[in-house]
Amino acid sequence: MSHSRLILSTGEPAGIGPDIAIFAARQQFDADIITIGDPALFQQRADMLGAKINIETVSLNDPRRITPQGTLKVLPVKLNCPVIAGQLDHHNASYVLDVLDKGIQACQSTNAETKADAFVTGPIQKSILNHIKPNFSGHTEYLAEKTSAELPVMMLATEGLRVALVTTHVPLMQIASLITRKRVRQIIAILAHDLKSQFGLKNPRILVTGLNPHAGEDGHLGSEEQEIIEPVIKEFQATGLDISGPYPADTLFTPKYLEKADAVLAMYHDQGLPVLKYKGFGNAINVTLGLPITRTSVDHGTALALAGSGKANAQSMVLAIQTALQIVKNKK
Repeated sequence: MSHSRLILSTGEPAGIGPDIAIFAARQQFDADIITIGDPALFQQRADMLGAKINIETVSLNDPRRITPQGTLKVLPVKLNCPVIAGQLDHHNASYVLDVLDKGIQACQSTNAETKADAFVTGPIQKSILNHIKPNFSGHTEYLAEKTSAELPVMMLATEGLRVALVTTHVPLMQIASLITRKRVRQIIAILAHDLKSQFGLKNPRILVTGLNPHAGEDGHLGSEEQEIIEPVIKEFQATGLDISGPYPADTLFTPKYLEKADAVLAMYHDQGLPVLKYKGFGNAINVTLGLPITRTSVDHGTALALAGSGKANAQSMVLAIQTALQIVKNKK
């Protein structure tokens, strides 16, 4: 069996994405790992960091081989203009999207020899990308658009906790209108399917939060739980899925509930992710479910102030690579 091939993007070139890719390359992974970007950027950043690393320009047509420890294999995409670590430049916005597009294309290739098995992404700066793509809201939505995925599901994971979301990067005032039976039903189906296929869980146990404080308190604080969330949960229970709720979010994230849970489904971004990031920030990863490709990502932003300083922590990138490899193995 040939080695797995992972494609890696480093996101915003002025941020810590290049740094953590260089740091991660110091470790040995049992895979062919190809980073997309400008070789000159990686050499410049390696010099700033004092990192002794071999930068090797490659093609997707090259035979798969395990990337040696200390080597950064780079599929070249040229920057639009030079990068100063920590300083954003909107002229490189199209470079960021070009890198993402190349990664997506590699994962969707119909040629088994050049096809990548998974895509690992570094942090992007949404404000810069809005210069060329108005209303750009994030990796998750962009990947779904480019792969024609009907409904992507964002899930963050750290040791002992996985949190998936019904809604992602939307204003708070819009969330209630997006909590519909159809959407909740679709999200649960994708979550259950991918926990089985990507994480190898035969009968995953899923806990679902309510939308309102105290899960609506029997309708006194909102009716979404009674009218939307609970009926959909009962539908899945009738099929044999181990799912329960809706639970008040302020008490669900406690050992009593979580000790036997495989995943929590939260209704919105800042309901579930603050808890996960408090528990495992820097030691967590993001997985996009519901895509035709495998995608994992770091759990943090571009950290512009740390770019080139040597203080960036590559642990989340390492975990994203390890998780992608495990998912590829589970799928096979």
